[in-house]
Amino acid sequence: MTKMKTFRAGVFSVVKHCYLPRAVAAHPRFELVVVADDADQPDWVHERNQLFADEFGIPYVRDVAQAIAEYNLDLAAVSSEAERHCDLAVRTADAGLHVIADKPMSTRLSECDRLVEAVKRNNIKFLLWNRNYLPSVIQAKEAIASGAIGELQAIHVDFYFSKDAGPPKGTRAEGDPPINWLERQIDAHADGSDGGVGIEAMGELEIEGIYPLGYVLLLTGQNVERVFARTATHFHQANVDNHVDDLATVSLELENGIVGSLCIGRIGAASHPDIGEIKIHAIGSKGGIVISEARPEVSIHYRDQPPLEFKNERIANENDFLLMDDFARALDTGCETILNARSGRDIAATVFAAVESGKTGRPVQVIH
Repeated sequence: MTKMKTFRAGVFSVVKHCYLPRAVAAHPRFELVVVADDADQPDWVHERNQLFADEFGIPYVRDVAQAIAEYNLDLAAVSSEAERHCDLAVRTADAGLHVIADKPMSTRLSECDRLVEAVKRNNIKFLLWNRNYLPSVIQAKEAIASGAIGELQAIHVDFYFSKDAGPPKGTRAEGDPPINWLERQIDAHADGSDGGVGIEAMGELEIEGIYPLGYVLLLTGQNVERVFARTATHFHQANVDNHVDDLATVSLELENGIVGSLCIGRIGAASHPDIGEIKIHAIGSKGGIVISEARPEVSIHYRDQPPLEFKNERIANENDFLLMDDFARALDTGCETILNARSGRDIAATVFAAVESGKTGRPVQVIH
């Protein structure tokens, strides 16, 4: 039996939750060999990079080009601040390495376009991190593909995260300075609520919109052509101070006449007993389905349980492992990944159109 190749991976910045490089390390086809970043990054970036490198017993190199030249890499896992995702990925692609990048793809559509072009020019594989291999999402795809509800006509996704994002709206005292976005994200790292790491403030549409829109693309196979959004800052003072949404509804016009919608928000830990209300609704010519994204799950209650500990735990969740399986298959066979650069770019374009619509109150065409 032929032994399958083990791919050598560099971690190009690891300042977020670090779930992405951990998923790479956990798969037997991949090996982390170096952490790298640019020397001119601030101290907090170098500190997080060094901690991760120390944990895995691999070197930290403060020079991305040097790491590429010296460590015989096959790919890089990019988990930097959001506005640096594409730049690091483009430099990686231009060195002939494959790329796995954390979401969101970028805070600029022009950066997404630059990455799509680099992936094509260098003929490399790209995977944008997503949740499309969750058991419930796979079940939804199978049900729709089998014709169980007939021809798909409409789709809706509820995507409410019951996580806090700092002080509640209305708690800043008169005369206090507004909350600095990056400083809040750095402080939030300890409790895992730092999903919007970066200098540029991002609302929930930008931070998490990739996930429900990824479901819509996977289940319909169609791009979004036009959006109409209503956005609000309802829960968190950091979002108020930085003029970004924490709650939104988006109507979607897709190709081939399919209509869709999504509701998204970071609704606070006090709002829901679980991780949030996350469901997929699909309506077809013969019927409909509603699938809870969190299931299968079990509820765990015990004496002296910490009040902030989630009572419901997902089971049978192999999303991260299956994403890495998907990436290995793309490297082995040349097929596309489940969420490649072009699709990631089109989702980003939908997000940016929705943000614009929320600000203007008008429908916005998605730029493809």
